[in-house]
Amino acid sequence: MPPAQMTSAQLDRFPASHPVASPHAAAATSAAALHWDNSDPDLGRSGRRAAGSRGRGLHGQLVQQLGQMIVSGDLGADRPLVPEEIGQRFEVSRTVVRESLRVLEAKGLVSARPNVGTRVRPVADWNLLDPDIIEWRAYGPQRDDQRRELFELRWAIEPLAARLAAGHGRDEVQQRMHDMTEIMSHAAAQGDALTYGRADAEFHAVLLELAGNRMLEHLAGIVGSALHVSGGPITACDRPSEPSVGLHVRLVDALGTGDGTAAEQAMRALLTVHPEVDPLVPGPREH
Repeated sequence: MPPAQMTSAQLDRFPASHPVASPHAAAATSAAALHWDNSDPDLGRSGRRAAGSRGRGLHGQLVQQLGQMIVSGDLGADRPLVPEEIGQRFEVSRTVVRESLRVLEAKGLVSARPNVGTRVRPVADWNLLDPDIIEWRAYGPQRDDQRRELFELRWAIEPLAARLAAGHGRDEVQQRMHDMTEIMSHAAAQGDALTYGRADAEFHAVLLELAGNRMLEHLAGIVGSALHVSGGPITACDRPSEPSVGLHVRLVDALGTGDGTAAEQAMRALLTVHPEVDPLVPGPREH
């Protein structure tokens, strides 16, 4: 509807922080307006249910909600994202929308160009190593592909990291890893998966740090995300169990003696500690 034909009731729908644009801009917005019919109505209030646990305020909640919608395919490639429409739909200010779109642009999910506006980018442009995108993919329609890809990535980097780490005699760092195994052992005995998971993530982050390769260390967040979202046999070492704890201890022992081969073998065993994981060890596949 052209702006001149909008009724006062329709204008009242716009929050005070969303000034009505010029007739030309409003017409463009109307022509390219988003449709949110497929989104969860309970998330329309700034995505509170989806992102409330993140504690990042309206800005973080909107990033979370829009990111999930893009990654799930609800907002497909080349889809226009009109800031005024987003602000109205999620009842947030123009500033919140602008900053949220900047975050999504930094992740490669959207692009903003003069005279074109903000549009969703194709998957090939996404930063697939971004921890948020990893999480959104892992809990969306692409969950199986994401978990498989994460496992293959871990299989490629963590055994090497373990071998490299065995050549670095940093007692204080190895002590941290030993402390994590004790926490994991106690948590496994108590059935405390949350504490176990946190200690496990710390263990693997320290291992990558100990490897002495800054690029590998930079991947610690990705491994942490993999452990956080696994939810199944794809990254089996994150599940509380005596065999898993034992292999973590075996890895620390190998690091302590400087045995790179044993450390690498312990990591490979750790990644496939449960029988149902064996068929998932990376191998040739058709593309």
